[in-house]
Amino acid sequence: MSFRTHINQQPADAEPRPGQCLRTYLREQGWYGVKKGCDAGDCGACTVHVDGEPVHSCLYPAFRAEGRSVTTVEGLARPDGELHPVQRKFLDAQGFQCGFCTTGFLMTTAALEAERGTAHDDGKLDDLPRAFKGNICRCTGYRAIEDAVRGLRHTERPCAGQAVGRSLGAPAGPQVVTGTARYTFDVDVPGLLHMKLLRSPHPHARIVSIDTADALRVPGVHAVLTHEDAPATLYSSARHEHPTEDPDDTRVLDDVVRHVGQRVAAVVADSEQAAEEGCRRVRVAYEELPYVTDPEAAMRPGAPALHADKGPDARIARAGNNVAGEVHGEIGRVADGFAEAAVVYEETYRTQRVQHASLETHGSVAYFEPKEDGTGERLTVRSSTQAPFLTRRALCALYGLPEDEVRVVAGRVGGGFGGKQEMLTEDIVVLAALKLRRPVKLEFTRAEQFHGATTRHPFTIGIKLGARADGTLTAVQMRVVANTGAYGNHGPAVMFHSVGESFAVYRAPHKKVDAYSVYTNCVPAGAFRGYGLGQVTFAVESAMDELARRLGMDPLVLREKNIISAGEPMVSPIGEEEDLHIASYGLDQCLGVVRRALAEDTSSEEVPDGWLTGQGAAMAMIATGPPGGHYADARVSLLEDGTYEVAVGTAEFGNGTTTVHQQITAGALNTTEDRIRIRQSDTDVVRHDTGAFGSAGTVVAGKAVLLAATSLAERLKTLAGRRTGVARHLCALGAEAFDCDGRVVTLKELYEAARAGGAAEELAADGHWGGSPRSVAFNAQWFRVAVDPGTGEIRILRSVHAADAGKVMNPMQCRGQVEGGVAQALGATLFEDVRLNGRGEVTTAAFRRYRLPQYADVPRTEVHFMETSDAIGPLGAKSMSESPFNPVAPALANALRDATGLRFTELPVTRDRLWLALDRRDRAGEAGGRAW
Repeated sequence: MSFRTHINQQPADAEPRPGQCLRTYLREQGWYGVKKGCDAGDCGACTVHVDGEPVHSCLYPAFRAEGRSVTTVEGLARPDGELHPVQRKFLDAQGFQCGFCTTGFLMTTAALEAERGTAHDDGKLDDLPRAFKGNICRCTGYRAIEDAVRGLRHTERPCAGQAVGRSLGAPAGPQVVTGTARYTFDVDVPGLLHMKLLRSPHPHARIVSIDTADALRVPGVHAVLTHEDAPATLYSSARHEHPTEDPDDTRVLDDVVRHVGQRVAAVVADSEQAAEEGCRRVRVAYEELPYVTDPEAAMRPGAPALHADKGPDARIARAGNNVAGEVHGEIGRVADGFAEAAVVYEETYRTQRVQHASLETHGSVAYFEPKEDGTGERLTVRSSTQAPFLTRRALCALYGLPEDEVRVVAGRVGGGFGGKQEMLTEDIVVLAALKLRRPVKLEFTRAEQFHGATTRHPFTIGIKLGARADGTLTAVQMRVVANTGAYGNHGPAVMFHSVGESFAVYRAPHKKVDAYSVYTNCVPAGAFRGYGLGQVTFAVESAMDELARRLGMDPLVLREKNIISAGEPMVSPIGEEEDLHIASYGLDQCLGVVRRALAEDTSSEEVPDGWLTGQGAAMAMIATGPPGGHYADARVSLLEDGTYEVAVGTAEFGNGTTTVHQQITAGALNTTEDRIRIRQSDTDVVRHDTGAFGSAGTVVAGKAVLLAATSLAERLKTLAGRRTGVARHLCALGAEAFDCDGRVVTLKELYEAARAGGAAEELAADGHWGGSPRSVAFNAQWFRVAVDPGTGEIRILRSVHAADAGKVMNPMQCRGQVEGGVAQALGATLFEDVRLNGRGEVTTAAFRRYRLPQYADVPRTEVHFMETSDAIGPLGAKSMSESPFNPVAPALANALRDATGLRFTELPVTRDRLWLALDRRDRAGEAGGRAW
């Protein structure tokens, strides 16, 4: 068979394999702009044009491209490099965050633009919900994408010394819109082997034997790895600065499986197809064991103990009772507080499992590179990780390797949301690479993301509030049970964090908490945006709203009466965090935004007859960084050409830290951001960085960058004074030169003089920040909704979010973080649900069965930033990547309560659940009450 096609106007004649899809064919030809998000036609990240028509290349057979012209995102621009108009629009509006989905939106938009005014124009560009029904974005909340399509410009042009506070574009923007940004697997590694994992079909079993003989006979299979090949060392897949925060309960490959989907064996082969066939031929004999999927049942006497074989060194609170971690505390006496109360409200709230659903799945590749000194090789791991330094530390501990023998690097990461604060692939690919001395790649499928990665922790929160008749809180009590699944990665820490700020934001003389993180034979939970606060905030803010109703008070007035104020201590029954301070206070402003939105709102005027309308609000507080220290090192250097380089360890996955670090440096050095190059997320770059999690990119790594850049500015001023013979205080640093009382010395000249004079060390400066002390950020969300009682349909008429972010470093980016957080939280509130059957097996392991927010689902949120400046954060900034998520669910639940009279206590509030609750209420003839 003779195969010939054209790809981006270039001839290609490599014959596709039988059954190969166009996506993998294109990537094998080096067109890495074509992304894998689902391999099922659900997400659109793989969209290309075939003879001008947009197709999902993951579904399009490669052989059908014969004789056709294929265009990928790399082929949109003109041969001279001039961007396609759609690429320019997305760049000007910054219609992306992580950028992994951007190819799909660009290619879809470009195809529809080409149809404008032709016989094929069906008006889709005027109906974007229809146009983008085949495209998913997890990061942006879609507003930035809409603005890009409409041709709105949000990016500002650089101005020397005035970078901070401006909406400057992302440094990688041109690469994102042209498909040349390099994500984890967008590299060619010669001699690459492919790994596939055999996973457990049982929720709990002991492996009796594994027969690998047939698998090893498959042509192309190089190795089959089992628990007999893996180290016996116990560790946690969670990545924290202090590993003792998590129980050591995991092995690379274990002889006991504790959930359906746990890895049992790894097959390494020349191709993914051979590795998959090898997995099918591995024969495993299991001894099935009793299992438990309900956390309350798991804590009862006689329940199957998942980790009873672990000793005290594993740091499991009560292994015999399946309690991974627990916390108990009381301030005052809640019994006395409830006795004093005029009104007591008590209820149980439940939140579900939610998948991170980052478009780039988990994956890594391990290979060997020559050492710089020529003395041998060292191991390099390229990974989609939020924590390259902590991953290197864990790999070295696991395999007994010195840290200078291992390099971990992250390319651009296609979304994280906490899910990539784990080591889920790196450990097993390194095991294979060390054994075979060959490069090895493991890339999760979308199904593996659901049953082989992690989810948000499901919570059950029993809450009891007491208040006097005037609304003064007398007591707050909670019992919290978090289902951590089969392993305790992040379990105790999420549980602990969930009952910190959620308690501390309200004053009450009596507070009590009992909280448990519990093992079950379910897919493990892990870190997720909000880190437990979103779950408990749903309960607290719903309960406050209900308490206000029973007191006959305005819920906003009840909150304002009981919230902590600036200068007050943050009191929680889990104990005081001494390094946590209210270093700036914008909560009163946040509630003021909500009050004004409510007073001015006219959104319900066009609601169809018979629909129910209501409004609701909620608020939240979050620490601007993890407790116990979160460390970052940075180095800023003057380069030979008079530009600068910033070296920082934190990863970029759409969080915008790269732009902020560039802006901070530009401000400190009085230059423009286009004269600053960033090197990042590579363990070779700086000494250490804890990682891009806990909202630390600006307030920790950014602080280190600021210290380094400020120090370098002072060093260069000294060099300039020395070079010109002018007092240093008379030397003013400009974008490209110093003006020393009228004498100009360029930065290039300064570089050359310092090198020649033996002062090269003065051309760079280091900064370090340890993440302490910490401040707090505040958020408030308000919705007005309409509900069709005949169908259960919910329409969000208006969405308003107030964010206390301190000094906003980049308004465009910060707005995008808020919008994305609100959109993700709406998904978790209205339809996202990782469902399990009775055996703990995930039954929603594809996007078409797991409902993600699409363009048509997400309202435009009005984002308001408060006028505050933080005394701790760099240049007055606070974190704002996790916190917008937290008040969304209770705000919507409160709006639904106002509209329907029903209190929804369990998430998600799906359309069918809402309709059933209304129908049940109407049949019973009740005026209101609990939905279920």
